[in-house]
Amino acid sequence: MGVSSTQTAVRLGHRFADALPELAVPWQADEAPAPRLLALDDELATSLGLDPAWLRTPSGLGFLTGTAVPDGARPVAQGYAGHQFGGYSPRLGDGRALLLGELGEVDLHLKGSGRTPWSRGGDGLAVVGPMLREFVVSTAMHALGIPTTRSLAVVGTGRTVQRETGQPGAVLARTAASHLRVGSFQLVRATDDTALLRRLLDHAIARHAPAAADAEVPALALYEHVVAAQAQLVAQWMLVGFVHGVMNTDNMAISGETIDYGPCAFLDAHDADTVFSSIDSGGRYRYGNQPLAAQWNLARFAEALLPLVHDDVDTAIPQAVAVLETFLPRYEAAWTAGMRAKLGLGADTEPALVTDLQALLQANHPDHTGFFRALGRAARGDAEPARQLVLDLAGFDAWAGRWLAAGPDADAMDRVNPVYVPRNHVVEDALAAATAGDLAPVHELVEVLRSPYVERPGRERYSTPGPAAAYVTYCGT
Repeated sequence: MGVSSTQTAVRLGHRFADALPELAVPWQADEAPAPRLLALDDELATSLGLDPAWLRTPSGLGFLTGTAVPDGARPVAQGYAGHQFGGYSPRLGDGRALLLGELGEVDLHLKGSGRTPWSRGGDGLAVVGPMLREFVVSTAMHALGIPTTRSLAVVGTGRTVQRETGQPGAVLARTAASHLRVGSFQLVRATDDTALLRRLLDHAIARHAPAAADAEVPALALYEHVVAAQAQLVAQWMLVGFVHGVMNTDNMAISGETIDYGPCAFLDAHDADTVFSSIDSGGRYRYGNQPLAAQWNLARFAEALLPLVHDDVDTAIPQAVAVLETFLPRYEAAWTAGMRAKLGLGADTEPALVTDLQALLQANHPDHTGFFRALGRAARGDAEPARQLVLDLAGFDAWAGRWLAAGPDADAMDRVNPVYVPRNHVVEDALAAATAGDLAPVHELVEVLRSPYVERPGRERYSTPGPAAAYVTYCGT
């Protein structure tokens, strides 16, 4: 069914489907019996050339749920494989998602749009809470300046979806630089079809690293690009206390964007061993292990690329390893630069100021976001708010004396240390209200998170850590 409305100029490209039909199963979304708009990012819509007013109409809701796509669009379910918690799954793919197509240079993608050939027995549907969680957290990540897929809209479908209990169904429409993943390359590598692998490489290079096409070894150049992007991305996660929770290779995007907000959460108490996800029983993706988990994923990416690095595997492996070995130094450099910025200090900062602070944080478990924001007040002469967050007062005083002697820039600190992140208890309260039909708490939360560095009176609840009890997330997206 074509789009028929006041906005008739929407055109969705199908470059992925054209270039890689082997990874693209033509498909269509399930009907939404009674669609209702729950959340819309008007600014993002406008930047994509979409009229927010039109998106609120029945025709626009059909577009956002994939039930009324523009003429010429070719929605597909994408195929990929992946290592999930270290175990290889050869057949994953979009089990409840569809790539509607490309809007200019970005993908428009649905989640919760129904069963596909990749569903593996699942119903292909999604419910309101997890879809709004992705809307909330991805909006916050974008406002924090962290590369991310973005949530355009969440639409309630009017369908009851059976989980532990019957819950209201929803579809998320999101955008991304692409939905190519490490798992995309793993699926093709397993076929031993080098020509297909090369087509996938060429498509990825065209989308994300055009200069790599002219390199002596394009596959190695793309690999270096992805390694560098992931080092920067994970450093940014660590700096704001973000825990992805499900860093499987099918959730590592070639674009360097954060993708798939399932059991994600933000630290309250700073602790390297923090695990939120109910399914991460071994702590594989705990907060402090995220850099090593990313490096492991990148090693799997290298394995998939080897036939395109060199015909002789014994030659290809050391070339790929040499690039992989740059990941941790790149990560450390990005993280250290970010920590210096959070402390308001320049490149000539004494390295021990950063490492000693990390030891102090790990030993005392202060509120991660609150502590760094309070340091801005300490730089202005009021150290008590930060001091009160640690138990080792002597240790804090000794460190703070050295730090203050270095002359931190308080205004610069306030520009990189947020007041507001998605506090877990606030998110849960808002999602519970939305599931029950009250969207006001979600909308207010999103409004606060869009300006994370600006402190506002009356919004203290959004900057206050939750109860000390363990917080558990579930992979509902």
